[in-house]
Order: sequence, then C-alpha cells, then structure tokens
Amino acid sequence: MDKSYGLTLRKKKGFATAKGIALTVLLAAMSNVIGVLPPLGVIGPLVIAIILGIAWRALFGVPSQAFDGVAAANQKMLRLGIVLLGMRLNLGDIAAAGPKVLALAGLNIVFAVFAVYALARLLRVDKKLGMLTACGTAICGAAAVAAISPQIKANANETAISAATVAVLGTLFTIMYTLTYRFLGFTPYGYGVFSGATLHEIAHVVAAAAPGGKAAVDIAVVVKLTRVALLVPVALGIEFWRRRSFRTEHSGTAGTESRSSIPFPWFIVGFLAMSALNTAGVITPAVANQVVSAAYFLMAIGMVGLGLNVDMRVFFRAGMKAFAAGLAGSVLLSAFGYVLVHGFGLLG
Repeated sequence: MDKSYGLTLRKKKGFATAKGIALTVLLAAMSNVIGVLPPLGVIGPLVIAIILGIAWRALFGVPSQAFDGVAAANQKMLRLGIVLLGMRLNLGDIAAAGPKVLALAGLNIVFAVFAVYALARLLRVDKKLGMLTACGTAICGAAAVAAISPQIKANANETAISAATVAVLGTLFTIMYTLTYRFLGFTPYGYGVFSGATLHEIAHVVAAAAPGGKAAVDIAVVVKLTRVALLVPVALGIEFWRRRSFRTEHSGTAGTESRSSIPFPWFIVGFLAMSALNTAGVITPAVANQVVSAAYFLMAIGMVGLGLNVDMRVFFRAGMKAFAAGLAGSVLLSAFGYVLVHGFGLLG
C-alpha cells in the first residue's frame, strides 16, 4: 500500500511538472508569434515572453505543483539558449570593424555598468537588482540579465524586473533615436555606430538604425554584437565581484556558503565556443541561423518561466527605483556614446 501510494504521488508530481513545462513552451511559442507583428517587433519575443508569463500568473495563477516544471524551464533552458546564442557571433566581423569599435564598445559597457549600478545603490535598490539592471543596460538587454542572474543568485522577481526595465527603456530610446536621427548630425555609418553602441536589445538596434539605411543597420549590428561578445569578460568580472562581495559579507562567519561553492559560469564558456565554431566556418550559415532561432526559443521558454514566478506586488514595490536608475543611466550612456563616436572619428 505504501509503495502504491508513493508511486501515485510520484506520478502526480511528474504530471504537474510536465504541465509546468508545457505551459512555458506554449507561452514561448505565443511570444514568437506575437513578437514578429510589426508594432511589437521593436520589443522582441524575449520581453514578450516575460510579459506573457507575468500576465498568465496574474490572471490565472500557477498550481504550486507545476512550479517544478517552471523552474526547470527557467534554469536549464535559459542557459542552453545562451550557449547556442553564441552561434550568432562571428568574431571575424568584430576584428574587421577595427580596434576603435572594440574600444568604443568596451568603454560604453564599463561606463554603463558603473553608472547604472551607482545610481541604483544611490536610490537604495538591492545590490543584485542594481547589478542586473546595469548589465542589461550596458550589454544586451534581457539576454545579459539572463546570463548574469544565475551567477549572482538573483531571484525570479529581481531577474524579471531588471529584464522588463531594460526592455521598456530600450523601446523608449529606440523611438527617441528614430525621431531625432536627422538632428543628431551623424552620417548613416556614424549613426549606426552610435545606435549599436548605446541601445539595449539587438531588436532595438536594428529598429533604431533603420532610418539610416542599410549602411547604418549593418555597422549597428556589428557594434552591438561586439558588446555581446564582451558579455564573457563582464561575466567573469561579475564573478569576481560576487566572490569578493560574499567574502566581505561573511568574513569570520562559520557555516556559510564556501567560496568554492559559488558556481563558475560555464555556460559563458559554451557561448564563446559556439562563437568560435561560427567564426571558423565549421557550421554553414543556414544551420547557424537555425541554431540561433532555437537559442531564442529556448531563452523565450526560460523568460516565460521567469514571468510565471513574478509576484506583481513585489514587482511594483521594487521596480520603480530600478527603472529610475536605468533611465538616468541610459541618458548618460547615450551622451557618453555620442561623445565617443565623435571623439574616435567613427563617422564613416
């Protein structure tokens, strides 16, 4: 009887877990369909996936047993998606763009991370939320948030708040860039460099650079992908920050998490390995495109999982200050990027 009862419980738990996974896959598929609609293309499927997850929980709730499946989708699918996303990056394109573009991307990232994080701490935003918002603003939006989140052990609310914050800010700045393009004094090439160096998501960069034509879009994507490539050293820097912060907070405390138990971001190594494969030409462009599409779908599944874990009361209580820090930091990043494009002579 006991064995039978235990088997029944395991079956019920397995069914509930499967329901959680199925729900994340269904909503991720919906986000891919919605994300290609013209009015929503600038937002992108990853952010739409978070929104759908948040909306589903707010409207319908999620059975407690299903959260095992949601957690599996969130943790495993996100990391696998980030690894496969490396196939989008061709390191040769970055090398061809020249050292000035690499320096511009690096300086913008360093500036944005420190500026947004400092502003967040000034506004008394939690350290983890502040760091995620800073990295999302500086590097590549929701993808950077997803990559850094497990390293600093951020919870679902912190991750979703920061991802949504940079998505909204990126959309607002994309609209602002397109409206002010003719008044910025850039050549199409220079405008593309500026857009790629300062905007958040790849979708934002492409949409914002469009008024400058093909020349602007092409260089904008290269500059943006240069920032994506720098996710690797940034992630390693965050790991150093995480370990140092842990040692400071727990110095002299017995029984706490050991330094060796802090995970190394191996999925970032996978990301770099996939980039190397793409650069070497081992994978055909058609296959590489399919791998990138799969990467975005897997990341969308993980983003839905994030959204399903979000408590809206916590979101609104903690998110406004993070948004304010991201907004001020994005303004500073745009101004800093504008000066650098002119200072480096990257006007085409």
